[in-house]
Amino acid sequence: MNWMTLALVCIGGFIGAVSRYWIAQKWNAPKGFPKGTFIANLAGSVLIGLVFGLPLSIWWKALGTTGIAGSLTTFSTLTKEWWELWRSGQKRLAILYLLLTYGAGISLVYFGYFLGGSLFDELKRE
Repeated sequence: MNWMTLALVCIGGFIGAVSRYWIAQKWNAPKGFPKGTFIANLAGSVLIGLVFGLPLSIWWKALGTTGIAGSLTTFSTLTKEWWELWRSGQKRLAILYLLLTYGAGISLVYFGYFLGGSLFDELKRE
């Protein structure tokens, strides 16, 4: 890894982390479905798919995936929130949260990848 790639990962990490914090503050409620984390994880999933679907340089991929999407999405927060739902007796909601996050996340990575490839194909035709 060279200094430029490292700098782009750091810049992207800052953008993703601040975005995730803002989204969580705006959308997460003290109890119930953690909408903010869910939204951040899905946005990161689309971004990862989109970046990998486009023929971008390693620098753009470092900024977009490792940096922004890597700090925007969060497995540790997902696990903590799932555990809090489970322990508070909201077992159905906890299971729904996991299924929706993983199911939609995987689907959105594919969608982003497809969208990125389609956009690139359109740009090549023009």
